[in-house]
Amino acid sequence: MSFLDRLMKDPFRQEGEPRRAEEFEGGDVIISPDTRRERRLPPGQTRTRKWPVLDAHGTPQFDLENWQFEVGGLVERPLRWSLDEFMQLPAVKVYADFHCVTRWSRLDNLWGGVSTRTVAELAGVRPEAKFVVAEALDYGWTTNLPVEYFLAEDSLFAWTNDGQPIPPEHGGPVRLIVPRLYAWKSAKWVRGVRFLAEDEAGFWEEGGYHMRGNPWNGQDGERFRYQSEEE
Repeated sequence: MSFLDRLMKDPFRQEGEPRRAEEFEGGDVIISPDTRRERRLPPGQTRTRKWPVLDAHGTPQFDLENWQFEVGGLVERPLRWSLDEFMQLPAVKVYADFHCVTRWSRLDNLWGGVSTRTVAELAGVRPEAKFVVAEALDYGWTTNLPVEYFLAEDSLFAWTNDGQPIPPEHGGPVRLIVPRLYAWKSAKWVRGVRFLAEDEAGFWEEGGYHMRGNPWNGQDGERFRYQSEEE
């Protein structure tokens, strides 16, 4: 490979076939259950070997020294961390697939970060909390999801992908990863979460996207709000 080829090479481009969940058995990796499916592509999805960059407003500008993560809403202990403090929380690894509502799927991801369950336990989520709103540095962007998906074993706040720091265009320094829902629920540039008793639509949900966003439900996944009326 020439110097120019190395310079232009996409570090996140995947080669070959995706690894299988069984390769991670017996280790310290949490295996997302959807990676065990015989067919890993949900209805209407196509595999990409790249990691496409999609967002609502472009990559925001922010100061890492002043970065903060906050947990609020229906919790016993509202919390706030700096980036260094947040990245000192107990770390996990999660093997998962990643499905975008725009119909591409990036299979075979090994994420590293802190489990959403750890954050919830530290904050003491109250039993009446049924939904979560993730808040991002992206000009006040938000997204909502049911608390059971947020607290799934394979959900995490990630700062690495396949051992590499997540770059800003892909949501770094920290992004939410919820493998069992479409990727817009995995908020880029996440800066905190709020636990709520009632559902609250976020940016794309206000624009007509599904309030839950399960890619495996129905003949074409839960992409749009009108599909809720058909279920």
